[in-house]
Amino acid sequence: MVIVLFDTDAKQNLYPLAQTKAVADLRCGIFSVKERWEAISGLPVYVFTEKYLRKLYEPLPDDEYLLIDALLKDEDEIRSKILSLQPGEALYDAQGLIAGRTTIDLFEFNPNKPASHFEKIIDAEPATRLQYPWQLTFWNDEQLRRDFLLQFARSTTQTISETNKVIQPENIMIEEGAVVEHCIINASTGPVYIGKNATVMEGSILRGPIAICEGAVAKAGAKIYGATTVGPYCTVGGEIKNSLLQHYSNKAHDGYLGDSVIDCWCNLGAGTSNSNVKNTGGEINVLHESSGQNINVGKKFGMIMGDYTRTAINTSINSGSIIGICNNIFGEGLMPKTIGDFRWGTHHTSNYKFDKAVEHISNWKKMKGLELSSAEISVLKYIFERRS
Repeated sequence: MVIVLFDTDAKQNLYPLAQTKAVADLRCGIFSVKERWEAISGLPVYVFTEKYLRKLYEPLPDDEYLLIDALLKDEDEIRSKILSLQPGEALYDAQGLIAGRTTIDLFEFNPNKPASHFEKIIDAEPATRLQYPWQLTFWNDEQLRRDFLLQFARSTTQTISETNKVIQPENIMIEEGAVVEHCIINASTGPVYIGKNATVMEGSILRGPIAICEGAVAKAGAKIYGATTVGPYCTVGGEIKNSLLQHYSNKAHDGYLGDSVIDCWCNLGAGTSNSNVKNTGGEINVLHESSGQNINVGKKFGMIMGDYTRTAINTSINSGSIIGICNNIFGEGLMPKTIGDFRWGTHHTSNYKFDKAVEHISNWKKMKGLELSSAEISVLKYIFERRS
């Protein structure tokens, strides 16, 4: 049996996140959804997503499938029910399929109308699913604590160097190859996880819960508060609070990032800062792309930034901002609260020419020793043409 994490139409509610990837690749806490199910189950995990994205993922094997909605929040009770399903059984709530075991041909599977594929339907209490992208900032504290316990149980930690000043070292985990010297780490407020081959440079101050994932770098003097996830191969500096950087993104210089989600392959220019509280102290409204509605998200929220977006030095970003994918952002004063996809500049908005966007993304990938694949270019082309 293998696990297959499937996407539904509700994926569109997460704009601008998960446009260039499946929901299974979104990171909250230490792990992506896919990585977490691999760690929990010990089973191979595959992805079933929208047709234009499938070329990015491994073909599905001919096997028995444990289908799981990728949007599910990680909770013990639902975990247990999913993993105890028997062949032919499916778990449903009012929103649809939670999980099910089947041997059907998945290319006949409609994740939005799946009932006919199972022999026995089990009614369940409503499961919590990710509905909006900003929920990742609300869930990250709890998820970091859960993932720390999961990782602590399955891996070993290095001895903490005596050059560091630490509080509650039992809540600190440093994986093989990580370098952490001359830092202040306070794990009394939550666990601190440092992944394989990560580097936390001297003078950095970490206050948990925090995850600095594999290959990531916290530059000298970085100030990072919980609940923050620095994804694999990201580089961070300055001041960060309650934010998630997915992977291969940079906020390498001074400036403030708070209550925000930065997707993959983004770069925040030196001095870029975002607001996360209105000067009036009032409620923050965010324009929700798929519904067209303004949604109240409370009194603290920064921004959501999609893949492959970059900001110029000293860019100022307003609270409650939604910024799409493949943008080169620059301009005077506060940026607009909504910026679409493939934009060059902001106040005098013009479209980013597709060939130039691909060239510039390729340049950034080469800086990290990677190449933009033909499959990735095809996905970007699809999104560019769909939104033109």
